[in-house]
Amino acid sequence: MIAVVQRVSRSRVSVNGKKVSEIGRGVNVLLGVLRGDSEEDSLKLARKIAHLRIFEDEKGKFQYSLKEVGGSALVVSQFTLCASLKKGRRPSFELAEEPGRAEELYNLFVEALGDEGIKAQKGVFGAVMEVEIINWGPVTFVMDSREL
Repeated sequence: MIAVVQRVSRSRVSVNGKKVSEIGRGVNVLLGVLRGDSEEDSLKLARKIAHLRIFEDEKGKFQYSLKEVGGSALVVSQFTLCASLKKGRRPSFELAEEPGRAEELYNLFVEALGDEGIKAQKGVFGAVMEVEIINWGPVTFVMDSREL
């Protein structure tokens, strides 16, 4: 699983001009599910993100986690993170998990964040979404569950 984790002051998802979900301070997670990813990948990545110390203390040092600051997460499925750009100019998505299985693991990831005490909201799996991200910092991390 690949995740782009952005610390945000706020983030929102809309579909067809209608707001679906919105958070204040927390993280926006763009999540790509790779072929062969497992339930353990979802759980491991959610645990890591919930406890990742990316919020600053009074000295400006990354000291606090999403859980410790009471932040929220907005998780948006993004299969394009799984693209291979090695050949030609058109992305190949053969590394992406098939949609049914990807949605299962996406939902498990969101549930696992909730189990860690994080208020998590979702986009709409498979929909064309407008994602507003107000990156705070900016602070952005790219994470791969295979490297955790």
